[in-house]
Amino acid sequence: MYEVIIGLEIHAELLTDSKIWCGCSTRFGADANTQVCPICLGLPGTLPVLNERALELAVKAGLALGCEINRFSKFDRKNYFYPDLPKAYQISQYDLPLCRNGAVEFEANGEIRRVRINRVHLEEEAGKSVHSGDNIMGSEYSLIDYNRGGVPLIEIVTEPDLRSPEEARLFMEKLRTILLYAGVSDCRMEEGSLRVDANISLRPFGETELRERAEVKNLNSFRALQRALEYEVRRQSAILDAGQRVEQDTRHWNDQKGVTISMRSKEDAEDYRYFPDPDLVPVVLTEEQIETWRRELPELPDQKAARFISQYGLPAYDARVLTSSKAMADFFEAAVERFGEPKTVSNWVMVEVQRLVNEAGIEFDALPIGPGDLAGLLELVKRGTISNNVGKEVLEEMFKTGKSAADIVKERGLEQISDTGELEAIVEQVIAENPGPVQDVRDGKEKAIGFLVGQVMKLTKGKANPKMVNELLRQKLTGGA
Repeated sequence: MYEVIIGLEIHAELLTDSKIWCGCSTRFGADANTQVCPICLGLPGTLPVLNERALELAVKAGLALGCEINRFSKFDRKNYFYPDLPKAYQISQYDLPLCRNGAVEFEANGEIRRVRINRVHLEEEAGKSVHSGDNIMGSEYSLIDYNRGGVPLIEIVTEPDLRSPEEARLFMEKLRTILLYAGVSDCRMEEGSLRVDANISLRPFGETELRERAEVKNLNSFRALQRALEYEVRRQSAILDAGQRVEQDTRHWNDQKGVTISMRSKEDAEDYRYFPDPDLVPVVLTEEQIETWRRELPELPDQKAARFISQYGLPAYDARVLTSSKAMADFFEAAVERFGEPKTVSNWVMVEVQRLVNEAGIEFDALPIGPGDLAGLLELVKRGTISNNVGKEVLEEMFKTGKSAADIVKERGLEQISDTGELEAIVEQVIAENPGPVQDVRDGKEKAIGFLVGQVMKLTKGKANPKMVNELLRQKLTGGA
């Protein structure tokens, strides 16, 4: 058995309208090479000018991750030759990044884990290679779209504090939540605006030195991250078990085959020949500027979870689940504002609404219903117009059609039967038709009452008020309420 050592390098595109060095649009999905100019194409004679909004968002990301903000930082040229980098170097930050020494806490297996953030630095995106095959390794040729080149990017580098592929996934889920709350990135992994490179090595338990690592590049989903790392654990374990040495390399994840494939030997910092970019002045931040940006940060997930516990009296579990998505947390609060009863709203949001979201394969912010719609449904359940179970069916119909709960209940005739005379007649019918269970109830066998209630619900197609049915049965069979 070996101890797994994992560190991550996360790239998140920042939410700016224009690129980091020029005025070209950052809009996703435009036709190839239509959002470019001489500056982001790296043509001779052009000079970059820093986008102040990108600087602000990078600092806010660092603050949200608990980092120290460097008052003095600079930009460097990271030299490497690749088709998606027209200048043959990337403008990045090396020894003086914007942010250092942060930390992120998350829950894994019932324990709070803490991962240190080594640095957060600001840099430019490269272009996008469009391969003729499914991936770079199996393609005959590649085309380059430079629209993405120059989009502002932060790179978040963790310390090697993660100890399993599952922990890596859980950490990334928490990190994405923090960035979304902070409003610095849309974190759309399917569009490439959030990607992760994973460094992984194994060592015998008790050993303290780090061993040779593999870097798995450009993982663009939580599932891919965990699966790729699980494969690497198996691959590296087999190599070490055979008494061999793991070669340090950069690898590609083939999602279809479920394997990583070696691309090249792993570069070290000296291979990039960093040096200060002579076209950009250093970044000097004032205390006032940093504090202004700190005050502008919204409530972050851990702060919101603590407030949900104190303000709404929710259990810690509910608070963690609800705040794991900003859209879910906002939906919950808006529904509580309209309906009240935080615990009732919490149960419906976490279970029924989230189930429909998962089944539809959408994000919570794409819900076809609003918090007012849920509040209207819960009001019908509370008044006894419909039962809890019918409410679940109505919610599904609301999700599919966008209609209000009241309209669906009216159209389908789902109003709960609460008329005592009507229910009494049905209860007497069920008693007459089921002498065996009736005798069981009279003999004190409590479970039989549930069967009889079920028969009434069956005859009324689920519309009978179950509480009233239960009371009527007990009155008639045992003389009690």
